[in-house]
Amino acid sequence: MEKTIDRMCLEFLVRQQPAAGLLRFAYGAIRVNLEIERVGDYAESIARQVLKLIASGAEIPKDRFEEIAGLSVPMLTDAARAFVTRDADLARRVMEVEETVDDLRSRLNRDLVECFGRNAMAFPALNACMMIARRLERVSDQARNICRETLYACTGEDARHPDSDIFRILFVESAGASRGAIAASVARGIGGSAFHYAVASIDPQPVPASTAAFLQTQGAEPSASPRALTEVPELDHYHVIVALDPDVKRAFPKRPRKVVFLDWPVDDPSQAAGGPEAVQAAHETVARFIQGHLRDLVDAIGGVDTLDLGIGSV
Repeated sequence: MEKTIDRMCLEFLVRQQPAAGLLRFAYGAIRVNLEIERVGDYAESIARQVLKLIASGAEIPKDRFEEIAGLSVPMLTDAARAFVTRDADLARRVMEVEETVDDLRSRLNRDLVECFGRNAMAFPALNACMMIARRLERVSDQARNICRETLYACTGEDARHPDSDIFRILFVESAGASRGAIAASVARGIGGSAFHYAVASIDPQPVPASTAAFLQTQGAEPSASPRALTEVPELDHYHVIVALDPDVKRAFPKRPRKVVFLDWPVDDPSQAAGGPEAVQAAHETVARFIQGHLRDLVDAIGGVDTLDLGIGSV
């Protein structure tokens, strides 16, 4: 079916040589065809994981998976209808649901890992459940992509690469949250609206009390626990990934294409030996290191003016 639709679209392009809206629609049809074919692959993958769960006899939270499927599957149906009927308004409404699906999947994964930690679920069952959750969430991603093609076909609005004029930088640490929290606070004052910063951790944990106290002394609100690296959407949309410790490299055996990977290794200040003054000094050292490197990076990228916040005085 996929090859048939591709052939029909190509024949239409060659024989009719359409322009404007018809050209965008024909081009979009080829892209949408690919997105739907991927959903078929996801369905096969989910079926394979379900067979593993049946064989294991594991108890799983079926209602949680049904909740995700109850959003992602209708999203796909509505997205396809929006493209066929060229309904830009419907496409925009469908795209709004995608973040909800992401949140549901993130919460489900956390609960599954917690069950595994309490020995309430074996690892094979955990892996299968997380794979199913990922595939269901990816269905919503494909629906979103179809909606972007719909907007392009209907209006010429290229929503396929949102915020393409924004430079994206991702800070990653292997464990904990101290270095990432400091990087996030420092980054808020550098580059202005031309830069977007995010933080992730291979093993996310709550921000340590010592780091939260340090950030408060600098007039910055402590951030929440960082997102798990595996939950960062569209990793290849970032322009720069900054590794805040050497172990981060292990998470990128194959680094995303067209992404610059930088090593800015610093010790975890929350683990500094000594009394409160020594811990404070360790945090100040990390903040200065990240701030200096980040300003140099921003200046090198485009000479964007930097702003000084309270954190800049450390």
